[in-house]
Amino acid sequence: MTPRTGALSDVRVVDLTQMLAGPFCTMVLADLGADVVKVEPLSGDMVRELGPFASDDTMWAFGGYFQSVNRNKRSIALDLKSPAGREAFLSLIDSAHVVVENYRSGVMDRLGLGYEMLAERNPALVYAAIRGFGDERTGASPYREWPAFDVVAQAVGGLVGINGRPGQPTKAGPGVGDLFPAVLAAVGILAALRDAERTGRGQFLDVAMADAVLALCERIVYQHSYTGAVPAPEGNGHPMLSPFDIFPCVDGWVAIAAHRDHFWARLCGLVGRPELASHPDYATNAARVQHRDAVATLITDWASARTRDEVVEVLGGQVPCGPVHDAESLTHDAHFAARDMLVRLAQPGSSQELAVVGSPIKLAGTPVDTFRRAPLLGEDADDLLLEAGYDEARIAALRSGGALAPRPV
Repeated sequence: MTPRTGALSDVRVVDLTQMLAGPFCTMVLADLGADVVKVEPLSGDMVRELGPFASDDTMWAFGGYFQSVNRNKRSIALDLKSPAGREAFLSLIDSAHVVVENYRSGVMDRLGLGYEMLAERNPALVYAAIRGFGDERTGASPYREWPAFDVVAQAVGGLVGINGRPGQPTKAGPGVGDLFPAVLAAVGILAALRDAERTGRGQFLDVAMADAVLALCERIVYQHSYTGAVPAPEGNGHPMLSPFDIFPCVDGWVAIAAHRDHFWARLCGLVGRPELASHPDYATNAARVQHRDAVATLITDWASARTRDEVVEVLGGQVPCGPVHDAESLTHDAHFAARDMLVRLAQPGSSQELAVVGSPIKLAGTPVDTFRRAPLLGEDADDLLLEAGYDEARIAALRSGGALAPRPV
């Protein structure tokens, strides 16, 4: 095994997660240096089959979805329903600091591998769960048995109800119902690890996807409790800020957020209307909110006569603004190149190296500067079991007994 670097290089994470939320959480930890051991069922994480696949891929071992959230991990595939598979799994727990799973409530307990069972074996273990509606250990929701995916979490947590245009509630494009819970779970894991360092005792923690989305939508709660209002979809604007919106250009769109009065004054000068900076209908944010349609018309008339690049050239660095990128145009943005936010990884079965998103967490002293492609199913099983004290004969017996997946071809 290549020595790991990074802030978490002395942390081992046993990762039982599939799909998006759990794998994204553990990838954040892996990017920061943790040794993340992905324990998959014999058939593999179901995302392996979802693609998209490279045009010249001859293996179809995994596609872009799996690669994007499973880099920097090692893989072993075990049958946890078999005694031999559970024994092998428990051997990994002995050296683990963290376990992460996103099964439905009770699944791990029925396997005899729930938090209490694992904590008896490894008292310092931090056990994290990401579920749609949480775990009864921290708060027994009446929905705790319900399965959930991103769109459900976005709906229940309040995001769909305020997103989109008036009368058309819309889910957010990216899977924020998975991704934000994942990031919060990573934060919780780091806090629990710090506590375990002090006390020698681990703990159970969980993040409910619906809870995380509600936290993301924190504005709607105080708006309602303070004013009685029920926020609804408002398009790209903001109910309390103006201008704060997306505006059309000749060849695209730009975001402009000049709601603070000094930015508004600067914007007025840049678009050739300096007299509006002190006009009583526009001089303050409160006034501009009352006259938001007139403000939007003013900016739209100016921006729609120019290209996106021309608008950004005039406003960039003067008032908060930015181009509305699509997947193609952002690959040419100098910002993302300078920040190493597009990382190319080898793709098994393909001659290409293909791009995934890099890590947005930039540590100056322990930088995230190397990436390993996502693993083939069970690619690291032998190394992991040898590290856990198995010899080659026991590993062969595990395979012949069907508790361990065959070596990948």
